[in-house]
Amino acid sequence: MTQKIFGHQNPDTDTVASALVAADIEKQLGNDVKAYRLGEVNGETAYALDYFSLEAPDLLNEVAAGDEVILVDHNEKQQSAAGIENAVIAKVYDHHRIANFETESPLYYRAEPVGCTATILNKVYKEKNLTISKEAAGLMLSAIISDTLLFKSPTTTEEDIDAASELKSVAGVDLETYGLEMLKAGASTADKTARELITGDAKTFDIGEKNVRIAQVNVVDVDEVFARREEIELAINEEIEKDGYDLFTLIVTDILNSNSKVLALGAEFSSIERAFDVALDQNTAVLEGVVSRKKQVVPNITKALSDL
Repeated sequence: MTQKIFGHQNPDTDTVASALVAADIEKQLGNDVKAYRLGEVNGETAYALDYFSLEAPDLLNEVAAGDEVILVDHNEKQQSAAGIENAVIAKVYDHHRIANFETESPLYYRAEPVGCTATILNKVYKEKNLTISKEAAGLMLSAIISDTLLFKSPTTTEEDIDAASELKSVAGVDLETYGLEMLKAGASTADKTARELITGDAKTFDIGEKNVRIAQVNVVDVDEVFARREEIELAINEEIEKDGYDLFTLIVTDILNSNSKVLALGAEFSSIERAFDVALDQNTAVLEGVVSRKKQVVPNITKALSDL
């Protein structure tokens, strides 16, 4: 049986790159696998794939009962493929919190507190004495740049920096030049609908009894997004009504200045004030120095909702 490898819904560069790279690792080990994606490829990821002359993985809508799968860059089932509860999870490579996860059978599970799943996969290549091609190096480097915002994110570790330093030579790129161009390729919002802005990189979290949706958009012009605030609020409220979110938070991150502006809606919108010690004005506030959903946003919101 061919094992399916995929990352989370609304895929980002780390998710797509890690699925492709994990597939390369498994194939070099003699295993029958195929990489997939659970959504459309964003502009940043498309730039990386095009630069290294690679095709995006095929789209996967759901997994069937008994399918054997390898998860990358996620473990929470509400972020995974439809039908995941009926699949056989053989392996996991991840760098996020572990939540809502259990299996009937033993599995290989590797989670490390680094900035990017690709950093872990780079280690696997070396541990298994496998060949890292230019394309695989380019994918892993792109993923690290994306998840660490070119090392400006507080999620960045020395392991991420060291991995990027190794991989840039194999990939044959100038790290700063390539990294900034790749990030900018995903930063334009002018051609996106309001719904695309709030769903392009969004994840659902079960926090206590609350159903929380956190979307993030990386930009070079925050005002470009908030000029459309009413349109975006309408789209968010439609999502809240459809899926019953207690809190829907949109984090708009300035990749050049390493700050974010938040828009919070839903019954628990005021939890953002407690989470970040800010006062919301028309449901928005500037979050100085906040760029990481994983390390800064989710933990702060979790604490704020837990203190209710």
